[in-house]
Amino acid sequence: MQLIDPSHPMYKPLWVRILIVAVCFGWAAVETLGSQPFWAMLSGALGAYAAWMLLLNFKPQPPAANAQAPSQDDADESDTPVDDKK
Repeated sequence: MQLIDPSHPMYKPLWVRILIVAVCFGWAAVETLGSQPFWAMLSGALGAYAAWMLLLNFKPQPPAANAQAPSQDDADESDTPVDDKK
């Protein structure tokens, strides 16, 4: 079961991935200082999972080729002369 889809375009910038991991570990620190070990462990585990998926196993997708080459049929039509004599 995959909780985070690393191929989503939202995770492409590095700062977004680092921010998500930092917020999870930061919240774990807040819960630790507040003497709430259950929530600290939960948010720390979420931070570890996010770090694993978004930083260590992240494989960026190559950009899709938006520019398409013209088809051969279009080039053939423009090369043939048009005869207007009828």
